[in-house]
Amino acid sequence: MNTDSSKTAERILGGTAVGKSIPHDSAVGHVTGAASYIDDLPCRVDELFVGFVGSPVANGTIKSIDISKAIDAQGVACVLTSKDVGPHNIFGPLFCDEPFLADKELLYVGQPVVVIAAETEQALAEARNLVTIEAEPENPIFSIDDAIASEHFIGPTRRIKRGHPIKAIAGATHQLSGEFRIAGQEHFYLESQAAVAFPGEQNQLVVHSSTQNTTEIQTMVAEVLGLSMHQVVCICKRMGGAFGGKETQAVIPALMASLVAQRTGRAARIVYDKDTDMCVTGKRHPYRCNWHVGFESDGTIVGLKVDFFSDGGSAADLSTSVMERTLLHAENAYYIEDIEINGRVCRTNFPPNTAFRGFGGPQAIASMENIIERVAEKLKIDSLDLRLINVYGDTDRNVTPYGQLYTGNHLTEIMTTLAETSNYRDRIAGLDQKNKNDSLRLHGITMTPVKFGISFTTKFLNQANALINVYTDGTVQVSTGGTEMGQGLNTKIRQLVADEFGIPFPSVIVMPTSTEKNNNTSPTAASAGTDLNGAAAVDGCRIIKSRLANFAAELLASPKDGLIPSPEHIAFTDGMVRDRRQPNAGMTFAELTRKARMERIDLGARGFYKTPGVDFNRETGRGNPFLYYTQGAAVAEVSIDRFTGELSVERVDLLMDIGKSINPKVDMGQITGGFIQGMGWVTAESLVYDDGGRLLTHSPTTYKIPAITDLPIDFRCAMFPNDDNLHCVRRSKAVGEPPLMLGIAVWAAVKNALTYLPSEKDPNLKLPATGEEILRCLTEMEC
Repeated sequence: MNTDSSKTAERILGGTAVGKSIPHDSAVGHVTGAASYIDDLPCRVDELFVGFVGSPVANGTIKSIDISKAIDAQGVACVLTSKDVGPHNIFGPLFCDEPFLADKELLYVGQPVVVIAAETEQALAEARNLVTIEAEPENPIFSIDDAIASEHFIGPTRRIKRGHPIKAIAGATHQLSGEFRIAGQEHFYLESQAAVAFPGEQNQLVVHSSTQNTTEIQTMVAEVLGLSMHQVVCICKRMGGAFGGKETQAVIPALMASLVAQRTGRAARIVYDKDTDMCVTGKRHPYRCNWHVGFESDGTIVGLKVDFFSDGGSAADLSTSVMERTLLHAENAYYIEDIEINGRVCRTNFPPNTAFRGFGGPQAIASMENIIERVAEKLKIDSLDLRLINVYGDTDRNVTPYGQLYTGNHLTEIMTTLAETSNYRDRIAGLDQKNKNDSLRLHGITMTPVKFGISFTTKFLNQANALINVYTDGTVQVSTGGTEMGQGLNTKIRQLVADEFGIPFPSVIVMPTSTEKNNNTSPTAASAGTDLNGAAAVDGCRIIKSRLANFAAELLASPKDGLIPSPEHIAFTDGMVRDRRQPNAGMTFAELTRKARMERIDLGARGFYKTPGVDFNRETGRGNPFLYYTQGAAVAEVSIDRFTGELSVERVDLLMDIGKSINPKVDMGQITGGFIQGMGWVTAESLVYDDGGRLLTHSPTTYKIPAITDLPIDFRCAMFPNDDNLHCVRRSKAVGEPPLMLGIAVWAAVKNALTYLPSEKDPNLKLPATGEEILRCLTEMEC
């Protein structure tokens, strides 16, 4: 907290809303359909429907664009190309390298070339078929291998290094090396990309966007359309899911709607259908990992060298930052004295890949867990024992490869506790006989841990502001830069504010996110939504509480009892404001606010928070990029059909350290949901393209996300008791991204099951372990 008044208010008691499992504040609306999204906004008078025509090829140059028939079509208001955009057609969150509308070069199938606005959706659909784009195809790049061979990269090679890994590996008793392939993943949010824009006075634009980053929409719309930022307002009430896919990818639809609104002076609406959304938006980055490891006979890993290559797609987007987080999580939960981690982003002819829950961390952790499994197979020891040998220490062996001291480490305790509660030792001991007795299915079981750093690795993003308005009936409005995408951010902020003022939860409401109220915001990402925006809201509350406490102290002090006004004795609890020295006297919070207004005491405040102590030098690969770490572990038991590769997840046990939970049930939902999404990534979700770079798996009928029938048959989840995280608001911990990586345990359990085949071959299992991939391994190992 950042003010003297807020420091005083820290000693003023509040209520007890924090720590309760209050239902998600939009839960009823989600179930009944009353919760509104972008496409639920009422149509304005003369509103236009917007769509686009994309590139017919993955790589090439535009020879001609014929829009004449579309312009003349009935119901068409305008047809726009890059010539209508002006000099600022190129944009990007990190590097300015992504065209809004293709000008000459075509970089991926479906890349927007022509924007059309029409009076009706039917007229729009017909007009899109009237546009002809003639292109000169060129040889595309569709793989990491081809990009490396052609030296098509985005940004420089990044490196984190400690010690002398090559020497350590060479001097180790055992060495292993290999290559690990990791596929991408579709976000599959329920609400597609959507935006509504309409013009205002003085060349202003109001943009309603389904975005995790209102400031980015505001900034890009202003830059591309030649406006100043104060002329653009971006609003987001909520999203129907995002998972990182609306951190930057919401920009292009917002630009399309805004361009039409600016050119026509009319409101404009664009909503991608699911097929379009899946075809033209970026995914989780596919990776290739080449690794070399040296280890001793007791299992100690003494040296590791890892080279990561990611598929960034056709433009930078956030790919270099994603790779940075990969490098920062390459060792996962294990201390390795001599280690080198290299990363390079490849440029290919796919849509720019982007943020996805975990942001490069999942690929790093999956790669490390694959290495652990390979070492365990080589030494013929249980992988849990190997993990416990190499896990980070508490008082020593506790510095990361990038030089950050790993404090608050509970990994060993989490893993040993979970091993006991899941009965892991007995179950693994009986697995060999279980597989010998079952001629139809193979069984496997594994535990994998996760250590996930919390904070943006880009320092300036670690800040937030909040606007707190207290009204004279005792109710409170809160506005922050955080965006609600179903994760429960607004519910937690309401709890924090209600708790600070000691008022009922329903007395607080969080307003739609708007750049008009909260400027220069950071994206709701990096699992830091509550850490940043919740802390800023608390800061704003404490500024107001300090004023009210000073005022209440004057009102409640009793001179006849010899009491002098003392703000530190004022308590805000149960909707009442009392002096703790005379608890029978007091007034309601509403009464106090009314009296305060009459005395011209400010009942509004702007809170601010910036994460302390974070700093990372990208050039040296050293520093403290994270405020703290969220930790957890998962035990997964699976069975696979020996003849078809069909997978069944028999049992899963999760144990997660999320600090002192602000809302246990909301957090439990994030843990279980994150695990299932991670499980889908590592076992089922497969992106398939044709030879021309067109996505074939672009609908629920062809892209397999986990269904209810795919859930673990026995699913157990618990929170590790821990309130020692003094760094974060109310000793809580971030919970959005870390649980996804617990899903890696399912993939590792499949790999473990394959080791029970009577074969000397390594189960070179790729990710995802689909039924087809498992069957391939079964066939190769039995040949």
